[in-house]
Amino acid sequence: MDVARTPDERFTDLPDYPFEPNYVTVGSGLRLHYVDVGPKGGHPVLLLHGQPTWSYLYRTVIPELTARGHRAIAPDFIGFGRSDKPCRRAAYSVRGHTQWLLDFLGATGLTGITLVVQDWGGPIGLGALAEEPERFAGVVAANTALHTADASLAGALTWACHTMSDGRVAVEPALLDYQRMTQELAEFRPSLFVQGATRTEIPRDVLDAYDAPYPDETFCAGARQLPLLMGLTPGSECARQNRRSLDALRTFDGPLLTAFSDGDPATQGWEAVLRGAAPGAAGQAHIAIEGAGHFLQEDKGPELGRAIANFVTAPPR
Repeated sequence: MDVARTPDERFTDLPDYPFEPNYVTVGSGLRLHYVDVGPKGGHPVLLLHGQPTWSYLYRTVIPELTARGHRAIAPDFIGFGRSDKPCRRAAYSVRGHTQWLLDFLGATGLTGITLVVQDWGGPIGLGALAEEPERFAGVVAANTALHTADASLAGALTWACHTMSDGRVAVEPALLDYQRMTQELAEFRPSLFVQGATRTEIPRDVLDAYDAPYPDETFCAGARQLPLLMGLTPGSECARQNRRSLDALRTFDGPLLTAFSDGDPATQGWEAVLRGAAPGAAGQAHIAIEGAGHFLQEDKGPELGRAIANFVTAPPR
């Protein structure tokens, strides 16, 4: 497999990202990077990013967790951040990403995990929960979606994606426009999407940090491919996996908290879908984070971090 590895010097002196790198080997010899800070005996909180971000997204969430004695683990998916990046688009699939995450969990031996998912962290992370639910103690879902295109989603989502009575699929044009943009950009720069989906003005050095893992197009196959894998039709691999994940949530006996922002139409409605699926969502103090866009970690990271920390330390209901 032809694999690109971003030079270490690209990650020198990134603002507010002082974390030492850690690595495990997953799949067929791929190096996966992760942040691991806080006491080793603390409650493990697994922070999963989406597309086109990486563990840098959680840099202001992590201190809120470690200050409460929790252990914060933030991996970079293969193709993102400091992790290895296969150069062929065909190397990436939803199932492949989920298996790489399962390999990571096996290599690190993590159990009793509170799983935090945002964006593609949901399909990948909840896919891993469906495979090995015994590893997980609870879930925090923040601005994520499990697209299945099922007819039952009609009217439930701000950005529609559902089967109609005649078998055709209704899809919000903005979802298709997002896919198109990720393919048409001559130069793939994650910072464009991060700034475009936040409420606050992001400093230039922070935007540069989001772009740091991708010196040129050689490194961008994974980031370009993932948007094309969304479950926008019922028969897609992603939709099939998401249905299994929703089924797994219906039998998952841990608590589930939703912490969605008030400014993300792309995922609005999914908080109710997830709460309806998971018995452990009943009685939880679900929150709406105000003044934040899709990347709520960037807009309101400390607030999200405190919500996660409170959820972890709250007594079981």
